[in-house]
Amino acid sequence: MSEKKMSSSRKHQLKSLMLSIAKGLLEKEAAEAQEERKRYMDENCPPLSLPGSLQELQELCKKLHQRIDVVDEERYDMESKVTKTDKEIEDLKIKVQDLKGKFKKPALRKVRMSADSMLQALLGSKHKVNLDLRANLKQVKKEVKEEEKEAVGDWRKNIEDKAGMDGRKKMFESEA
Repeated sequence: MSEKKMSSSRKHQLKSLMLSIAKGLLEKEAAEAQEERKRYMDENCPPLSLPGSLQELQELCKKLHQRIDVVDEERYDMESKVTKTDKEIEDLKIKVQDLKGKFKKPALRKVRMSADSMLQALLGSKHKVNLDLRANLKQVKKEVKEEEKEAVGDWRKNIEDKAGMDGRKKMFESEA
């Protein structure tokens, strides 16, 4: 409680003072940028003097075209350097993230995909894949097992055959 609170009028005064200082700095920076631009144009683009004859005008156009080509080449080289360094920066960011071991897992959404569209996404649009799972299945035909049906006959005959030692011998022989 030893700290005293600043009054609102004092806060307002300090805020307006900071804004006026920042405004002055921005104006100064804009003026410096304008001077820099003017100095660069004076160095690299001398004032244009148009010649009177047609031949001299054609020569001037050729020189200007050559300078434009040189500037375009430089611009292209700079663009390629910038893209290369951007890629390196992204790779280094990924490496740093790997070293930290903390990964931001993206929120996954449920996506309904058929098998055809999934394979097309994996293999690319070049490969036309038609996945008909039923066509690849093996065709199996059910075989009807025909069992030999015992001839229905007189039941007494079966009992008489199995009766006695001869019948038991036949039973053991048929099981073995």
